[in-house]
Order: sequence, then C-alpha cells, then structure tokens
Amino acid sequence: MITFLDIKNINLQYRQELIEACTSVIDSGWYIQGNECNKFEEEFSSYCGSKYTVGVANGLDALILIMRAYIELGDFNENDEVIVPSNTYIASILAISKNNLTPVLVEPSMDTYNIDINKIEDKITSKTKAIMVVHLYGQAVEMESILSLAKKYDLKVIEDSAQAHGAYDKNKRVGSIGDASGFSFYPGKNLGALGDGGAVTTDDESLANTIRALGNYGSHKKYENLYKGTNSRLDEIQAAMLRVKLKYLDSEIKHRRQIANYYLDNIKNENLLLPNIKEQSSHVWHLFVIRAKRRGEVQKYLSQNGIQTLIHYPVPPYKQEAYSEWSNQKFYISEMIHDEVLSLPISGIQNIEDTIKIVEVVNGFK
Repeated sequence: MITFLDIKNINLQYRQELIEACTSVIDSGWYIQGNECNKFEEEFSSYCGSKYTVGVANGLDALILIMRAYIELGDFNENDEVIVPSNTYIASILAISKNNLTPVLVEPSMDTYNIDINKIEDKITSKTKAIMVVHLYGQAVEMESILSLAKKYDLKVIEDSAQAHGAYDKNKRVGSIGDASGFSFYPGKNLGALGDGGAVTTDDESLANTIRALGNYGSHKKYENLYKGTNSRLDEIQAAMLRVKLKYLDSEIKHRRQIANYYLDNIKNENLLLPNIKEQSSHVWHLFVIRAKRRGEVQKYLSQNGIQTLIHYPVPPYKQEAYSEWSNQKFYISEMIHDEVLSLPISGIQNIEDTIKIVEVVNGFK
C-alpha cells in the first residue's frame, strides 16, 4: 500500500539532527520559553519575512489568540463580524466563535478553492472588522484585492496559513502579507513538529506582545497578569525539532512541486478534475486535491489497487452539529467541493516509482 503520508520516514531523514537537537534541550535544563524557542521565532520570522513570530501551542490557538489580542487592544468587540471562507477546516471558524465574534461565511472560487474575492464586499457590514483568508491546500490567496478591500473598509486581514508554509503571493510569503497570520506545526504539515505546535507572525509589535502575554497566563512579567490569559506556548523540544526541519523546508517544497508537476502532466482521466493553479512556483502543495463526481468509487478503486487517499474535508463546518444554527444555510459551491474532493498522496519523500504507479492506477479508473 502506498500510504497517503509517511510521517515516520519524513522525520527519519533528519533522525540524527533531531536526536542531537532534543539531547541539547534535555541537557540544557530549560524546557519552556528558552533559547530554542527564541531562535526558532527569529528564524521563522526571517523565513516568512515578518518582524515578529510568537510560538504557541498549536495552530488553533494561534488564530484564537490573534482574535483575542485584537479584542484586548480595542480593535474588535464581542459580536463583531469576521469574514471567512465557507469551505475551510472548522478550526478557522472555531477561532472566531471562541472569541464571541460572528463568522460570516463566503463561498470559495471553483478555480482555486480559496475564498471568492468577488463575493466578499457584499458581505461587509458596519459590524465587519476583519477578513480571514485561508491559503487552502498550499496555494496562497491572491491578496492584492483583499488588501484593497481591507483598506477601503478599515478591516484587519488575518491569514490562516496552516497549510501554506513557504507559499508566495507575488513576491511575499504568506505570514507577511496580512496584519497577522496563524501557522500550525501539526506533524502532517509541510513544516511539522514531532507533536503539536503553532505560531503567529505579524509586523505589529503591540499585537505580538499582547499575544505573547495572553499565551503566558496573561502575563508580560512573572506574577503580574494584565489579562485573563491562557497557557499556550511552543515548548523547547518542539522548537528545536522545528529549527532542524525549517532548514530543509524549501527542498521538501521543491520535491512536492516535482510530484505535482508529474501528476498535472500525466494524469489523463476524463472522470477527474485536476487542480487549477495560478502559479506553480508559488504553490507548496500541502495537498494535491482532485475532484470526482463518483468520488466513492474512485477512492475504493484506488484503495483496492494499493493507494491510500484522504478526503479534505467530507463535511463543511456549517453542516457540523457544533454549528447547528447554520443548518438551514446553503453554500452550493462549498457543498459541491466537499462532495467531490479527494487528496492523492504527496510528500517531500515520495519516490518517482510510487508517483508513476499512482498515475497509472488513476488513469485506469473507468
């Protein structure tokens, strides 16, 4: 069986360096908010092109803390509205509602599956305070029009970059384009820790300082608490793991692009719709997502022929029981996407033999 994502062997490439990094932390005697976290934050800021990085416990916390910080700074108030794509993973929306803000869902574009820029302005009201863009599957949203709308209506732009480490829009990497960005380092991400982890990037010093305090029990200084905070910090061992893997991220992205190019050039099956990309050099291919009207049949056929696939995501967030208040809403484009998408294997270590086999099997589906 060709597995969807071989996380074990991805990390085995760097086994000795990871062991040395972990050993260094163990020997240091400092396990929270120490040198490794500080160095990773500096290196990740340099990589993204942002002034500040704040390490947090996971990607959901990164988005939650951005919203919470804007509330503490007086930019947002409870029940204010945040525009967000309707086909995103539920974490994007949880971050909004967790702060007693109101998610306003906007349909995606059928071309890229990212938020449809042409449908945003009609959703803006006097209560709108931000647009959250999600760089879905590893392809950056085209940000010029988003930033123009934000300027016109005095809105914040928040990037959910959990699937897009290293992706570009024009000449800027995600994480350095909007007002703030949330990243996840879940092990399956292009830049994955060996456990949970996340980060916020921003050029706003006040926002960065507020997020850092909020994630440290609301404290800027030990035993002095400015906010009713939480505990959300990137620990030293995960920071050390991420420092090792960050050095190799661009080479892994390059390999993913080679696989994606092979898929795009060689999958020839009229039953399947391949991804539509705006610029190959900017896409980081966290996922390679095809669409099929007979998805169940395709997935079963591929499994029977030794290829594991996944569905990202089978149920849209507005159809989840957690958001039963939206049960009567209809988002036809989102539902079509959720009903048809299927993710093929792709990773920084997938070999050409497996890639060729996948293409041959995919092309054999009738």
